Amino acid sequence: MLAFSEPFFKRGEKVIVGFSGGADSVCLLHFLRHLSQKKHFEVMALHVNHGLRGAAATADEKFCKKMAKELDVVFFSKKKAVRALAKKLDLSIEHAARKARYEAFAELAKKTGAAKIALGHHLDDQAETVLLNLLRGTRVEGLCGIPRRRPLNSKVEIVRPLLCITRAEVEEYIKENNLSFVTDQTNQEDIYTRNWVRHEVLPLLESKQPKIRQHLAGMAAQLAEKLK
Repeated sequence: MLAFSEPFFKRGEKVIVGFSGGADSVCLLHFLRHLSQKKHFEVMALHVNHGLRGAAATADEKFCKKMAKELDVVFFSKKKAVRALAKKLDLSIEHAARKARYEAFAELAKKTGAAKIALGHHLDDQAETVLLNLLRGTRVEGLCGIPRRRPLNSKVEIVRPLLCITRAEVEEYIKENNLSFVTDQTNQEDIYTRNWVRHEVLPLLESKQPKIRQHLAGMAAQLAEKLK
């Protein structure tokens, strides 16, 4: 069973889970669905179709809708024209996709009155982010990595309950609960810098220091605390 490092949700709150259908978001939605019954908050799922992968993206959306129904979770989906947004704002596809997702979160939160957006980033994502920021060049704030919680706007907060949990623990939870998930093939392509860090850089560092992921995430947490 998973355990969070801090309480994230209040009784009676409406919580939107960012639901891509990947292992981390499946883990988060499944766990929060059960936690919500004990802590008395409401969970709903939002899937954002970026319009980048054709039939594969459509299949992912159908998978998410089906799983949400099985979990008895209210499901929403939004389609965003990410390529057009990237061209319009002169952004990379990755940055445009992120902007589109957060726009979708804000729109649904306003529509439903949700107070929280829960995202499935985990400890390994944190380690990757710290390394990416180092590679790109960063001030000390960049070494704090992904925040556990931050405001999306004046009424909505983004929270990341799995940030203290490793990818291996997510995969173990998936296996123990016999859950299915989808795999985005772009996550395997090393043309994206994050994927290169995930597949090449971190494993190399890990061969010298087996706890490098925990060390990077721990440093980020300590710095974030000091900069509060």
